[in-house]
Amino acid sequence: VTSVIQQAVNGQREFEAQGGTVAELIDNLERDYPGFAGTVLDEAGELRRFVNIYLNDEDVRYLGGKATAIGDGDTISFLPALAGGL
Repeated sequence: VTSVIQQAVNGQREFEAQGGTVAELIDNLERDYPGFAGTVLDEAGELRRFVNIYLNDEDVRYLGGKATAIGDGDTISFLPALAGGL
């Protein structure tokens, strides 16, 4: 199953992108893939609650949110939150 986020980047699962912060990365991805920002940011421009963004293996919400610095070689993961139950 392809997520809305993956659909926004033409189905790609991995690719290289530039940005010194999470916010810059999202802006650059929006330029390259129009509509991407709307999949990860709400109407106020804040991170959507149902999207998890990780810098390497750390949730950016606990680092610096959109202001979290990104270094060369870092891996950023955008993952839709999963919910389920019986």
